[in-house]
Amino acid sequence: MNAPTPPVPHGDAPETTGGCPVRHGGTDTLTRLYGDEASNDPHAIYRRLREKHGPVAPVLLEGDVPAWLVLGYRENRRVLENPRQFARDSRIWRDWKEGRIEESSPLVPMLAWRPDCVSQDGEPHRRLRAAVTDNLQAAAGRGIRRHITHFANKQIDAFAATGDADLVGQYAEYLPMLVLTRLFGLAEGEGRQLAVSCAQVIKGGEDAVAHNDRIMKILGELAERKRAEPGSDFTTGLLSHHADLDEEEILSHLRLVLITAHTTTSNLLARVLQLVLTHPSHMAGLVSGQLNISAVVEEVMWNTPPLAVCPGRFATADLELGGQQVKAGDLLVLGLAAGNVDPEIRPDATADLHGNKAHLAFSGGAHECPGQGIGQAIIETAVDVLLHRLHGLRLAVAAGDLTSTASTWETRLDRLPVEFTPQAI
Repeated sequence: MNAPTPPVPHGDAPETTGGCPVRHGGTDTLTRLYGDEASNDPHAIYRRLREKHGPVAPVLLEGDVPAWLVLGYRENRRVLENPRQFARDSRIWRDWKEGRIEESSPLVPMLAWRPDCVSQDGEPHRRLRAAVTDNLQAAAGRGIRRHITHFANKQIDAFAATGDADLVGQYAEYLPMLVLTRLFGLAEGEGRQLAVSCAQVIKGGEDAVAHNDRIMKILGELAERKRAEPGSDFTTGLLSHHADLDEEEILSHLRLVLITAHTTTSNLLARVLQLVLTHPSHMAGLVSGQLNISAVVEEVMWNTPPLAVCPGRFATADLELGGQQVKAGDLLVLGLAAGNVDPEIRPDATADLHGNKAHLAFSGGAHECPGQGIGQAIIETAVDVLLHRLHGLRLAVAAGDLTSTASTWETRLDRLPVEFTPQAI
């Protein structure tokens, strides 16, 4: 690829003239979805953008790459449910086609085209997605809760005798990946390395591409092993599926499921635990059985979805969206967190959402997350094991002292320090 045009200095960037998001609005300035402010308070940015631009706003991604951020709930639904207007195929992305995105860009692991189901629409998407969903369903049916219980107890055993722990760094951050290593047929020891690399890919920054390469190397070696020694695992299932995936398709889907399943589930698990520990009524309801954990998960899905911004869609033609003139080849990123609190559909953000599953947390349309069942099983089992193992579990700091750090795509809880009655192991 050609070298990109030099980025403008940090701060708000001046708009230029031409035919992409930065080229509308005259002398207005654009807001970055990365950098210090974005990492500290992304919701303030979403509110400011909504007030200034309405349900669709021009923004800059890492490297000052222009995009449209979809903030409105209805506008998000329109984009998600209309692949003929908003395609997943990034090969039509104008900035990519015209050589303004370096292959070393931290956006490449999240936005570049790959031979996987999320990069395609129509029949190619249906063929590839069938291989994923069939094998995820098969994996979920092979005693997955037994694996989750095993690894949850193993994680808890490491700190149960101390009487204190950080439930992000010592529990939520690695548990989903440990379960995935068992489902994929990977060695347990590779789980922590993969968890770190997956987090870096989502976080972005200068190391994102190197961590993506590390993941692909491990998965390439895994596929080779499973060809020689098949097993009852997700990897073997992809290799032998009737959709007849080729080598690139196999590795791309192993990568896709590994990164998305781990990062979203670990983030969601941390947020569910945060909600339980900061709301005594939730804790009491779960322990007594009067509150179902699925209701807590749905509440988190509305208020702090694990993926705040979903990459990405590409306009197939010039069109209007949310009052903005979107040009063919423009990049759109989906503000799932912003859409969930859109005052047009949720005027009272504190209203009870019990039983309402119309949130955007799982995306939507043909590309809606296919691994919801596995993620739900991990969270339900992980919370249940934790509450039954650790007596007197309580937050070790004031709820207001808990902090989060955001990247373009997600907002993660930094720490969740707790205390409990020490347990003899």
